[in-house]
Amino acid sequence: MSASFDITRVSDNEYRVRTEAEGQSVESLFRMNPDLLGRLGAPDADEVTIVEATAHFLARHQSVIDFPPMIDLEDVLATYDDAPEQIQGLLTEEPPAPDA
Repeated sequence: MSASFDITRVSDNEYRVRTEAEGQSVESLFRMNPDLLGRLGAPDADEVTIVEATAHFLARHQSVIDFPPMIDLEDVLATYDDAPEQIQGLLTEEPPAPDA
């Protein structure tokens, strides 16, 4: 099951990402450098979309309950060799259809 994230812009290039996991509310501050859009091959994507794709990417690699309080997207790209390709793939995935 895929996590659902609530993303709120806090300031320039900083976003609060909230979700529920294991009966707990989880919140992290995601920071990104604006030049990441071009490096991810998504110059037309908005930052919220990149942050959401990154949160989903991280959720595939660790429990959201273990997300640190602050996540710098530069660190994600440096830690996971496949991050750019995987995040690009998440950007092009079709969103799931809402329940009827």
